[in-house]
Amino acid sequence: QVQLVESGGGLVQAGGSLRLSCAASGRTFSRYAMGWFRQAPGKEREFVAGIIWNSGWPYYADSVRGRFTISRDNGKNTLYLQMNSLKPEDTAVYYCVAASQFIAMFSRRDQYNYWGQGTQVTVSS
Repeated sequence: QVQLVESGGGLVQAGGSLRLSCAASGRTFSRYAMGWFRQAPGKEREFVAGIIWNSGWPYYADSVRGRFTISRDNGKNTLYLQMNSLKPEDTAVYYCVAASQFIAMFSRRDQYNYWGQGTQVTVSS
């Protein structure tokens, strides 16, 4: 079984920074891409950022481009999301995701076959 475990969430003031981590454990699995989604109260889960695992090529939602940076460490089997210039509207539960096969669109939730449990990020104004 594959497990994705997020960490690094918390409470931060607007304009501040946080770094989320996602550690993959369990059986060895091939991954084409990994990424982050988020869900705010009363809203649908939305795509935040994704990365092609082998190449490191990133892709971002318009709402976070220029503020968030996604990266990965192959040796540590870990995915990161560096979040800068945080805004109150970034408040949400952030989920780590992984796709073991080719995906056509980063933003489609149904293309990811592994999901973490989520970590809460709260940005105060």
